[in-house]
Amino acid sequence: MQIVPTEIPDVLEIVPKVFGDARGFFLETWNEHAFQAAGIDARFVQDNWSRSRRGILRGLHYQVQNAQGKLVRVVRGSVFDVAVDMRKSSATYGRWSGRILSGSNHRALWIPPGFAHGFLALEDDTDFVYKCTELYAPHHERTVAFDDPAVGVVWPFELIGGIESVVLSEKDRHGARTFAEAEAFA
Repeated sequence: MQIVPTEIPDVLEIVPKVFGDARGFFLETWNEHAFQAAGIDARFVQDNWSRSRRGILRGLHYQVQNAQGKLVRVVRGSVFDVAVDMRKSSATYGRWSGRILSGSNHRALWIPPGFAHGFLALEDDTDFVYKCTELYAPHHERTVAFDDPAVGVVWPFELIGGIESVVLSEKDRHGARTFAEAEAFA
């Protein structure tokens, strides 16, 4: 597999070697030695799977305690996946990185602890799976508004029919804070 830094060097794009033939394909989704060689020394404690229809936007979520590192990928459909640096001590504090992940491109992202994370489903029946380095702790979860101009994520709303097609959860609609109001990491 090839591990490529993004605009934020701590967020890594994982491009697996895909071995395919008439029967289908095979690829590695996790290889401890390859990831350690790339500087990812993660111990995963929870796996999650969500299914979303086109236009669902989840995030931007993070936990202020028990911060989660996430290895994210799509096994069916596609998303625009985003990580926002919430670490005040980082040279990339407040910056974001985004990639299209899909069941056909097989790519994944490593999002280390200290980042807010979210995605926009670009197709119906999109299956998003991810490994976490810490357990989900709802009382420590925080949300940054997906459309906060201070962060300036350029979401590809044109791929879903425009921003009016975005669907948010109640939590994301009413619980989101601006970046300026959001709790950050040291």
